[in-house]
Amino acid sequence: MLSKGEHQSVPLSVLLKREHAQEKIERPDISHGQANQIKKGEDFTFLKPECQRVLGDEVTNFSVFGNVLSAIPADLNRYEWIAALPRALVAGFIKTDKEFQEKAQKSGTTVTFVIIEGWVVTVASVGDSLCVLESAEGGIYHLSADHRLECNEEERERITTSGGEVGRLNTGGGTQIGPLRCWPGGLCLSRSIGDMDVGEFIVPVPYVKQVKLSSAGGRLVIASDGVWDALSAEISIECCRGMSPDAAASQIVKEAVQPKGIRDDTTCIVVDIQPLEKPNPPQAPPKKSGKKVFKSIFRKKTSESCSNTERDYDEPDVVEELFEEGSASLSDRLDAKYPICNMFKLFTCAICQVEIKPGEGISIHVGSSNTRNFRQWDGPFLCSSCQEKKEAMEGKRPSGNGRYSSDSD
Repeated sequence: MLSKGEHQSVPLSVLLKREHAQEKIERPDISHGQANQIKKGEDFTFLKPECQRVLGDEVTNFSVFGNVLSAIPADLNRYEWIAALPRALVAGFIKTDKEFQEKAQKSGTTVTFVIIEGWVVTVASVGDSLCVLESAEGGIYHLSADHRLECNEEERERITTSGGEVGRLNTGGGTQIGPLRCWPGGLCLSRSIGDMDVGEFIVPVPYVKQVKLSSAGGRLVIASDGVWDALSAEISIECCRGMSPDAAASQIVKEAVQPKGIRDDTTCIVVDIQPLEKPNPPQAPPKKSGKKVFKSIFRKKTSESCSNTERDYDEPDVVEELFEEGSASLSDRLDAKYPICNMFKLFTCAICQVEIKPGEGISIHVGSSNTRNFRQWDGPFLCSSCQEKKEAMEGKRPSGNGRYSSDSD
């Protein structure tokens, strides 16, 4: 996966202005297929390919493929709507987690949530159900993060810093077995929705990735851990090349369960995003060597070209990154650096959207380590319930003097 320092994102406004100016760039044809083999009955999918937003006389379509419906802003134009998605999805995931808690639902879920609007793909994820993109140009890219503690050092550090413990199951006599887990609770994941019996260190804040495909399109593979425990991203793409989405999803599930039989729920969704004049499934692109496959799919822009939002760009022949963020801190994820000034209203909680009386809202920056750049009256604001949720997720608790201390102190 590319780090942020290896390339610079292209401004969303530039991409959408370019698309609007060039009418020859049509909206894509989107087709999908899914398949599964059930062992425990724990995998669930939600697919709705023809969602609509009505803005005055304009009706626009977008597609949703994922495991749970989350919060999406309303009454915004297309540019604002796409730009607001990353922040809205964070709020939506946390709101869903709170609803689990209010219903005393202790067993949680991983989530991979995908929205396709034109050629723009937005993915939000917690857990180990992942999404992989193959561009028409031959690049393969992970659009989600793997939150298994075994392979995510950054998440292990976050949990231990917040006061949690990470270790393997101790069977006695100093013998430890199995994957790394978070204690209390023993969950193998650092992020999920609704796992209330494993402590607040397991957070519902999603990793979010937003990219824009070229008009040549690409293929998405969205699958549960039953697939990724058996197949790499490259194998999942190669084993179904040239097949329709339905056949491709079935083939991926078959490849995953064939070696050892079905040991877990194994679910796969395949989505083809293609130009209207080319309805056939993606064929084999020119072969590229290992690292080049991953590094070639994002166009690198100079600082000058990125800052000049009015400059004309040619239609991209590669995938371009619009947004990427994986921080677990709400003060990072819900702050005001995004271009949607009116998304979180002054007297509305930024997470649960309940109305807040004047003076009762709590700034998300209260208690954060970056307070020198913000004031207590800087929004967005949270209600008291969501503020308590934020404190617990960050390993903080209110002390008698009204200040905040870490559980790890």
